[in-house]
Amino acid sequence: MQSVISAIRWLSPLPVLLACLALFILMTMTFFDVILRSIFNSPIEAATELTRILMAIVVFSVLPQISAQAGHIAVDLMDSFFFRWRLHNIRDGLGYILCGVLMYWPAMRIWILAERWRDYGDVTEYLAIPQFYIGWFIAFSVAISGIVMIGTGLLILFAPRLLERS
Repeated sequence: MQSVISAIRWLSPLPVLLACLALFILMTMTFFDVILRSIFNSPIEAATELTRILMAIVVFSVLPQISAQAGHIAVDLMDSFFFRWRLHNIRDGLGYILCGVLMYWPAMRIWILAERWRDYGDVTEYLAIPQFYIGWFIAFSVAISGIVMIGTGLLILFAPRLLERS
């Protein structure tokens, strides 16, 4: 089990690198779009659709890692109660498992929509990029996030020491 967790920790920077690359491309494209628009009155025509695609890549490529590291937004109104009664691991574990199971529905809905886009042949306006590719990417990322959340919840409940960095 420890080797699986080590392998996951070793691979976890890869989606972050993808997000960083997408963000860099987005930043560079926006810079040149502003320059071309301001100086030559000739904006990049496909900037809007590329921005949408790149933002989806940035957000959904890091979703599994953010979910695993508890980087999501949390409200701590009842934390003192749970810590006092030593129920915080049970709360966190069950919360992770519940949220991971609930991720199944959006993953399936997005996959169905992506398949519909593929069947209809939907493409982006300027570059004619098939839209189902980004739909598949989003569905895959949401599904992986759900699996990661369930796994993290089980580890919190049954083997919290495995989540500690050594």
